[in-house]
Amino acid sequence: MHERGFTLLEVLVAIAVLGAAALITGRFLAATTSQMALSRAQASTAAFAVTRMEQLRALRWTYDATGAPQSDTSTDFSTSPPTHSGSGLSPSPAMALQENTPGFVDFLDERGAWVGTGTQPPRGAMFVRRWSIDVPSDGTADTLVLQVVVRRVVDDIGAARAARGARAESRFVTVITRLAR
Repeated sequence: MHERGFTLLEVLVAIAVLGAAALITGRFLAATTSQMALSRAQASTAAFAVTRMEQLRALRWTYDATGAPQSDTSTDFSTSPPTHSGSGLSPSPAMALQENTPGFVDFLDERGAWVGTGTQPPRGAMFVRRWSIDVPSDGTADTLVLQVVVRRVVDDIGAARAARGARAESRFVTVITRLAR
């Protein structure tokens, strides 16, 4: 007469299969959670970069009625609210996109609220936003190249991380030209 039931070997195999499935599911959930956080950070960096780019593009860069060039050379976007004690659309130092350069950097919290400026991230800073204003290499006086880079502060610290590249970074570049009418 055959008894119904499972052998010890069958039970051990079933436990091993269930354990492997649980391990794979756990790793999948961890990877998914990590990728969702990275995607959220990437979306935030893009939004913060667009905001600064639009602010820079809104500064005066035109000619007046007599044909004289007009340019905002005093707005300071590194403070909140912006003041008139900055450099506006004046060219930035050469390393403004790589280093925290006063007047060309600010720090934001996880919601994008301004938390400070300076050479070091203040407490609560989650993102660093840098911008540069450059005259094209051909020296065209009526054209500027505007660049904005935003990344997480944790992706910005250390030479090793800089060498491998930031994980959540957005970079926007545009050219503005003033035309005579």
